[in-house]
Amino acid sequence: MNRDDELRRWLEQRLDTTSFKLERASTDASFRRYFRVTTGGRTSIVMDAPPERESCEPFVRIAGLMARAGVHVPEVYAHDYQRGFLLLSDLGGSGYLQALNESSAERLFADAIDALVRWQLATTPGALPCYDEALLRREIELFPEWYVRRHRVVALSGAQQAALDQLFAKVLANNLAQPTVYVHRDYMPRNLMVCEPNPGVLDFQDAVLGPISYDILSLFKDAFISWEEKRVLEWTARYWRQAQRAGLPVGPSFEDFYRDFEWMGVQRHLKVLGIFARLKYRDGKDDYLRDAPRFIRYLRSAAARYRELNPLLPLLDHIERGSEAPAAS
Repeated sequence: MNRDDELRRWLEQRLDTTSFKLERASTDASFRRYFRVTTGGRTSIVMDAPPERESCEPFVRIAGLMARAGVHVPEVYAHDYQRGFLLLSDLGGSGYLQALNESSAERLFADAIDALVRWQLATTPGALPCYDEALLRREIELFPEWYVRRHRVVALSGAQQAALDQLFAKVLANNLAQPTVYVHRDYMPRNLMVCEPNPGVLDFQDAVLGPISYDILSLFKDAFISWEEKRVLEWTARYWRQAQRAGLPVGPSFEDFYRDFEWMGVQRHLKVLGIFARLKYRDGKDDYLRDAPRFIRYLRSAAARYRELNPLLPLLDHIERGSEAPAAS
C-alpha cells in the first residue's frame, strides 16, 4: 500500500466514513505534507510526517504546551505516531504572509507580539530541549558547507576561514549569553494564520529553550517579506516594552536588547542561507534560494552597524562574487 492509500485508509477509520474530500493545504520545507479534509460541510487538517524522517510526538506535546500558555494552535483530534499521521483542527486558509500590508501590519503584529509574550511567560526549565552551543553551531555551519562551498562554489583561504571562525565564535557567545525562554524557532508570518483568536500558530514542533530575542527577530526579519528599518525598530521596541511590563528578562536597555536582536539575526540569517542551499541541492526544492539576497542584505546591515561584525562584509563580498554551481541532477 502506498503512502497516499495508507493515509486515506487511516482517515476512513478516524472519520468513520469513506465520503470525504482531500486536497493539499500547504507546502513545507520539510518532509511533512498537509492536506485539508472536507466531510459533512466541515474541514480539518491531516499531517503526514513519514516516521522514518521525523516523529509526530513533539508536535502533539508542544501543541499542549502552547495551548496551556494561551496561544492559539491546532487542536489534535487524533494521532498515530507509528504511521506518522495527525488529524488537526483547521485554522483556515488566511496566512499572515498573504494578509500583511501597510494597513494591516500594525494590528497583525500587535496580536503576534501578544501571543509571543504569552508563550515566553509560560517558560518552564526542562520542558523543552536547550538551544545549546552544539545546536547553534551545527546550524551556523550550514552556511559554509551548503551556501559557500556548494552553492557559490567558493573556497575560502586560510585567513578567510579563520576570520569566519572568529566571527562565529563571537556571534554564538552573544547568543548563548542571552536570557532563555521558550522559542518557537520559526515564528514568522508564514507560520501565523489570521483567525480568531488571532494569530493561529503553526510549525512549532522544533521548539526549544533558547535566546529571548530569537522569535521576535524571526517575526520581523522574515524570509519572505521585509520592512523598513524604522518600522522594525518601532515594532521591536513595542515588544521590548511589553515584555518588560510582563516581567520577561529583556533587560533595562532597549539599545542592548536590539544589539542582541541583530546578533541573533546573524546566526539565523547564516543558518537560513545554508538551509535554503541544502533544500535546493539535497532535496530538489529550488524556490527558497530566490530569497537569499534578502538575507545577504540583513547580514550586511548588521555587519556594517557593529564593529565586531565588520569582518563579515569583505567575506560576503568574496562569497557573492563566486560562480553559482549547476543545479543538481
